[in-house]
Amino acid sequence: MDGVINVLKPPGMTSSDVVVYLRRLLKVKKIGHAGTLDPGAAGVLVVCVGRATKIAEYMMEADKAYRGGLVLGVETDTLDADGNITNVTTYLPELSHIEEVFQKYQGRILQTPPMYSAIKHKGKPLYKLARQGQSVEVAPREVEIFENTLLEFYPPNEVYFQVSCSKGTYIRSLVRDIGKSLGCGAYLSHLIRLASGQFNIAESVSLQEISGALLESKIEKYVTPMDIALSGFSSVTIADNAYARVINGNLIRKESIISGLGCIAEGELLRIYCRKRFIGLGYIDSDNMIRMRKVLG
Repeated sequence: MDGVINVLKPPGMTSSDVVVYLRRLLKVKKIGHAGTLDPGAAGVLVVCVGRATKIAEYMMEADKAYRGGLVLGVETDTLDADGNITNVTTYLPELSHIEEVFQKYQGRILQTPPMYSAIKHKGKPLYKLARQGQSVEVAPREVEIFENTLLEFYPPNEVYFQVSCSKGTYIRSLVRDIGKSLGCGAYLSHLIRLASGQFNIAESVSLQEISGALLESKIEKYVTPMDIALSGFSSVTIADNAYARVINGNLIRKESIISGLGCIAEGELLRIYCRKRFIGLGYIDSDNMIRMRKVLG
C-alpha cells in the first residue's frame, strides 16, 4: 500500500498514537504523519503510507486552516485547556477591542513557539523539558496568517475564530499573543484542523471507517495516490526510452520531455511521468537537464 490517507484525528490521541494504531491495523512498516496535531485537537491529520513516506516532507509544507475557541482572562502553562492555570484577571475587553486585535494578527508575523511543543532543544523535545520544570529561550519564527476571523463572541470571555496560515504556525501561540495584546491573557479552549493543503475535513475519514473499509477489502477508496497528493506541483511526461535512466537517478536532457513543458521555471519541482506512470519528483537545472529529487516509481 502506497499513498496518503486523510485521517480525522479524534481528540485525546497524539498524532503518533494515530500512526501506531494504523501501522498495526494496516500491517505496514513504513507510515508517518505529515504535520503534528496537539493531543487535545481534532481534525485533518495527513498520514503517508508505504513509499508515500518519502513525500511527507512536501505534505508538511502545505498551508493549514483551523477553527477554534479561546477563553479570555485566563492563562495556562500549556496555553490550552489541558494545562495548569497560571494567571487570572478580572479585566475583560469589549468586542470592538477584540476585533481590532484580531485584525492586527494577520500577514507575516513573528511568533514564539510554546514550551509545550515537539520542537527540540539540544536533542530533547521542549515539552519534556517543560514537564521537568525547565524553561529555555525559544527563538521567534516568521509565520504568515492569511486570514484571522472572529466568528462569534460569547460574553463575557469566550471567542470562536477561524485561521488560515502557513506551515509552522502554532495556534496556541497565536491565542497567547492575542490575549497579551488585549491585556487580559487567553488560552486555547479547543481546536479543529479544517484543512492541510488539499486535504479537508469534509473528506477526512475516522479510524473506525478505515477499520471497516479494511474488513470489507475497500481500503483503497481512502488512499490517495502519491501523484494526486502532490497535485499542487506541475507535471511533465518524458519519453519512454528515458525510463531506465531516470528511475536510476541519471540526468536526462530537457528535450526528453514530450508533454507538459509549458512555462516551467528553472529549479521548479515537478511531478515526472514516464510510460504512463508516476515515477517521482524532479526539476530542470541550469544546464537544461532533468534531475530527479525523489524516485518513487
